[in-house]
Amino acid sequence: MMKVTGSCHCSAVHFEASIEPKPGLLDCNCSICSRTGFLHLIVPHERFTLLSSEDALTSYKFGSGQADHLFCKHCGVKCFYQPRSHPDAWSVNYNCLDTGHGLEPVIVAFDGQNWEEAKAGLE
Repeated sequence: MMKVTGSCHCSAVHFEASIEPKPGLLDCNCSICSRTGFLHLIVPHERFTLLSSEDALTSYKFGSGQADHLFCKHCGVKCFYQPRSHPDAWSVNYNCLDTGHGLEPVIVAFDGQNWEEAKAGLE
């Protein structure tokens, strides 16, 4: 395991996580991920720590309402959120990790436009 840190643009939201050195990233084409360039690094809740106050976060839900999209209420960046695909893990935006982490990710396409079928392929 490796410890990495990350933050939003203004650093009001700051976190750390313990992850594998060659993590799999999901590149989703759903309506929100494709517009924001979110690369999903799935981190179990117990391996993620929010280092800043939850007061800096605001929530947005749409569609099924199961995913809880958390944004910095100051700069608008979504560093991590609670995905419906992994209810016991956070989805961390790989693009929000601090530089110099040394990870060697493997990117896997996830067809979020056909969510049910794509989710079945994860299991």
